[in-house]
Amino acid sequence: MRVTISGPPGSGKTTVCKLLAERLGSDYIISGSVFRSMAQRLDLSLAEFGQLARRDPKYDQMIDEDMVRQAMEREDVVLEGRLAAYNLARRGIPAFKVYLDAPPRVRAVRIVEREHGDVERALEEMLEREECEAERYRSWYGIDLKDMSVYDLVVDTSDLLPEEVVDLIVCGMGGRDG
Repeated sequence: MRVTISGPPGSGKTTVCKLLAERLGSDYIISGSVFRSMAQRLDLSLAEFGQLARRDPKYDQMIDEDMVRQAMEREDVVLEGRLAAYNLARRGIPAFKVYLDAPPRVRAVRIVEREHGDVERALEEMLEREECEAERYRSWYGIDLKDMSVYDLVVDTSDLLPEEVVDLIVCGMGGRDG
């Protein structure tokens, strides 16, 4: 079964994606890794690369098209990305679509635990990045990231362990055939 995992930075997408793929015996694809890799190759911070991507849609389009292509080639894959659910839905590719969320400060603390630094600065950068992404996706794709109607399951991860989130997803997938 194809599964998409979406949500804002620090919501637990990557961790849950990897754990879910392991549980399902599926491959996984992480869009954020591709984005970070592109930023590093250009010697830019994520915020700087986000600004570049704001001016030139080719960066987002490259990531999106690769995710769609891989989803079309595989029936058993977990795709992590902000637009994964929207892109598969728009192309009629069946998937169980999950959205993970948590309050901004919770997500900023998680980001600092992962990447180190200062929580206040991480919060500021995270919110700036989210605003940049929301603007890009709205103007280029007509997607409102606040529209949850595309998702089969929405989970607040604030007080849950990643394994508990995976349990909820697997339970939610029950009876679905992809």
